[in-house]
Amino acid sequence: MDDPLYQPISALPRTASRTIAIFKKLDIEIFADLLAYFPSRHEDYSSLCSIGSLQSLSPPEGKFTVSGTVVSFGNNYTARRFTLQKLRLADDSGQIEAVWFNQPYLRQIMVPGTRIALSGTLKVFRNQTSIQPEEYEILLDESTVKIHTGRLAPVYPQTRGLSTKTIREKIYYLLATYSEQIREILPELTIREFALITESAAYEQIHFPETKDDFEAARGRLSFDELFIIQLSSALIKQQWQKEVVGHAFRVEPYQSELKILETSLPFKLTSAQQKCIEAILADLSRQQPMNRLLQGDVGSGKTVVAAFGAYLAHLNGFKTLMMAPTEILAAQHYASLQAVFSGLKKPVVKIELVTSSHKPSKQALDDAAIVIGTHALVSGKAVFTNVGLVVVDEQQKFGVVQRAKLKKQGINPHLLSMTATPIPRTVALTLFGELEMSVIDEMPWGRLKVKTHLVPPPKRDDAYSWIAQQVKESKAQVFIVCPLIDESVAETMQNVKAANVEYEKLSKEIFPKLRVGLLHGRMKSKEKEAVIHAFATAKLDILVSTPVVEVGIDIPQATIMVVEAAERFGLAQLHQLRGRVGRADKQSYCLLFTEKSNPSVLQRLQFFSTVHDGFELAQYDLENRGSGNIYGTQQHGLAGLAIADLSDRKLIEQTQKAVKSFIKKNYLLRDYPELEKRVTQYRTRLIARD
Repeated sequence: MDDPLYQPISALPRTASRTIAIFKKLDIEIFADLLAYFPSRHEDYSSLCSIGSLQSLSPPEGKFTVSGTVVSFGNNYTARRFTLQKLRLADDSGQIEAVWFNQPYLRQIMVPGTRIALSGTLKVFRNQTSIQPEEYEILLDESTVKIHTGRLAPVYPQTRGLSTKTIREKIYYLLATYSEQIREILPELTIREFALITESAAYEQIHFPETKDDFEAARGRLSFDELFIIQLSSALIKQQWQKEVVGHAFRVEPYQSELKILETSLPFKLTSAQQKCIEAILADLSRQQPMNRLLQGDVGSGKTVVAAFGAYLAHLNGFKTLMMAPTEILAAQHYASLQAVFSGLKKPVVKIELVTSSHKPSKQALDDAAIVIGTHALVSGKAVFTNVGLVVVDEQQKFGVVQRAKLKKQGINPHLLSMTATPIPRTVALTLFGELEMSVIDEMPWGRLKVKTHLVPPPKRDDAYSWIAQQVKESKAQVFIVCPLIDESVAETMQNVKAANVEYEKLSKEIFPKLRVGLLHGRMKSKEKEAVIHAFATAKLDILVSTPVVEVGIDIPQATIMVVEAAERFGLAQLHQLRGRVGRADKQSYCLLFTEKSNPSVLQRLQFFSTVHDGFELAQYDLENRGSGNIYGTQQHGLAGLAIADLSDRKLIEQTQKAVKSFIKKNYLLRDYPELEKRVTQYRTRLIARD
């Protein structure tokens, strides 16, 4: 093989098949993937001490490493039948006891006479100092390199069946064997201009730094790489996109009167922000180059109406629009919204079809439809659409390679409009979505009242429940109660469903026994979900308990109260989306945040959310205070997709933008940088919006 780092992970020597299987579950397929599995932190075990010096420390603080010879090792039982392992370790300066709990297998390892290193904290009991080991290491001789002790030891994100110790050993093996094979990905000029360390040194120091400064230099270099790859991919895509030609540029001028009739037929007045976005989209659609625009706007800001004008122009020009949503619930919501938008028109009739797992129109109906709405199964199923001029994609800015390739096989190179309710700070948007033109709806529809938001302290929870019951009884209010994801996963696991079920049982039987309470979660069958949503929409339920994975597509204008359990678990932008599920009519609406946490920083953050209603301001706050991952929340499908870079690092973003512009301006070719080309290809395959 030309590049040994592209060997399959199964080629790791002395590695159990079970370990290989777990690596693959973590998307570690080749050696290079394992090297890119970065530590989440380092434990500082670099304080090397003699045993005698430890005995004199008072009070003992910090973490230490000692090495010596095992004098004795014994298993003891506590009164509760737990096992206690005690080891006596000696060096030239004295002896010290080390204590483990419930690790009897250590007897086979800690044989008297064995030289070992121990790292951990010190404990004093009855004037006797002992060490509570966190890591240990067998020393074969004086030249043994310490991996787990006596240094800044990397700690990795773990999964069941795979310890950080195993990950450390495998990565150390790769670095020791192949570090000279780690190739540069950046031009030499870029490395010099931005004073970057080498690629090889960066990988060695991110895992096994000698000092904290070494680690920071490595993180800086690898973050630069990551942001450079993302932005270079976007720049090249934009370059290619601008060279492409759509089958037909839409004509706008002949249909100005029809577009105006659509506007005047609406039961509400468009905001100036909506009008600006519509103008930008219509201008894009009139060009030969395919539109590639991202439409941002808060929940309830009217993105679907804006998209409807583009779809209507496509229809007037004789072309079909495909609208794709991440869930069937959201697809059904778009269907209802578009039906309402076009209901005031007398002609031409805009035929709309909805495709779901439970509703599959005939081929003739799909052929006749001006707009077809569904999930991404629209382009991954057997259906073949002709004459598609516009594709609208909701909440998936990175329209997948596979979906777009399928459209191209059908001879379709359409205009593309992406929509998102996730408020994305400008620096983040320019970094992650540089290939897209941007439009923002930064106004809410006329007549909307701000949702009154309150952080409810634990002693006031019962009062809040009483107030909710009163609002339901006296004002016919309807209530969302959202339970957080327990597992840190984009998928809705059985553990999350169980938590929602427990909350539902408690609320329906103990808290609100006289009210009608429903339950909604992602593991329910489509028909069950539809039945629950229909019951809530038709006021046959007072309260809907939901997990956040599915609630995003529900539009119930008469719902006026949103309760968020464990609000601290959500990013502010995600909380803002939840809050946007109420306040969609002219009634005053409320959002109650429940938290059991008393941490001042948590309370300050939630208080900030209570007083700020601008989604972009909230997202910027979270970016600066909690990092990029919290902009999106776990269910946002990994929009950031970053392994190490921090999107709040504006200086680094500006540097990589400058480096990418220089790369493009100098007409560097990717093929002249084969490792960079591989990385760009990998990134595109996983995340990018074009093939």
